[in-house]
Amino acid sequence: MYSIEVKGSSGSYPIYIKDGLLGEIGSEVKKIYKGRKIAIVTDSNVNKFYGKKVLSSLKAEGFETFKIVVKVGEESKSFGTLLGVYDKLLDFKINRGDIIIALGGGVVGDMTGFAAATFLRGIPLIQIPTTLLSQVDSSVGGKVAVDLPRGKNLVGSFYNPRAVFIDPLLLRTLNDKYFNDGMGEVIKYGAIKDRELFYKLMNYENKEAVLKDIDKIIYTCCSIKAGIVERDERDTGERMLLNFGHTIGHAIEQFFNFKEYSHGEAVAMGMHAITKLGEEIGVTKIGTANIIKDILIKYNLPWNLPEIKTKAIIETISHDKKNIGDSMKFILIESIGNSFIEKIKSAKIEDYLQRNHK
Repeated sequence: MYSIEVKGSSGSYPIYIKDGLLGEIGSEVKKIYKGRKIAIVTDSNVNKFYGKKVLSSLKAEGFETFKIVVKVGEESKSFGTLLGVYDKLLDFKINRGDIIIALGGGVVGDMTGFAAATFLRGIPLIQIPTTLLSQVDSSVGGKVAVDLPRGKNLVGSFYNPRAVFIDPLLLRTLNDKYFNDGMGEVIKYGAIKDRELFYKLMNYENKEAVLKDIDKIIYTCCSIKAGIVERDERDTGERMLLNFGHTIGHAIEQFFNFKEYSHGEAVAMGMHAITKLGEEIGVTKIGTANIIKDILIKYNLPWNLPEIKTKAIIETISHDKKNIGDSMKFILIESIGNSFIEKIKSAKIEDYLQRNHK
């Protein structure tokens, strides 16, 4: 088992990474929670694969459990779904001495985390991420949120879980699209902080070779994020580096109503686009964008920006939390493994986008 302790000003919590951990979840939860009631929030797809297994493991340890199942997809990261979750928590008579488990990918983790942070002003939370993207990224760091019609993650908070339990064996049930989606975030970690990880990813022969090393890959990504979060828990400085590719990526997701491209696919295009812009303005080593392009192609991720009205992208970007006056803070890389924050005029971003797509 790999374990990481994430230390923050608002408290510390462990991340555990182990094959088969889901089957031991009852006994693991019992080590950190002495109450009886547990509400599990999951989506219909994850419930089909793992809902019964988690319930059985928890009930075997004497826990009283209640399951809330939401729809699959980004639409569940909304106030409509959130209100439904609140109602069911009330039905189950959850109180501040009980605990909520988020069992699912990034959508379930973010929405459930926000529910836990706000219901009765805070219910203890456990994250059990079931996708590669959520295992390497969204379940760690305490960011919880829901979307608004005008943008992603515009309403949220910082709320650390009691623990994160990661079972890499769950990734064996992911189809290639969702596996590659998660690889978009893994590639991000290599690009911003770990040159060795990046080129290791370039050298794997196939998906099976990646899966043989996946526990180490997850550990590496979580360790990078844990270190950054410990130094900048509230996302005012270094933590922004984790948004490499995300500003443009979120705009792409939003433009297509979260139906055309997955998060990892959108971030992939964002990483390539912003690296190309970095080369244009002379802060990124020439040829870096092509290296990004090559690794995205290797993992069947898109790299070229889709055809979107420039004004639509600019409108979405204008709501980004990193906006400062007529400039934005973008994450750029000087070279693979070396990232930094750069303030760029909105007009320059608009000009770049106009020249690179319709």
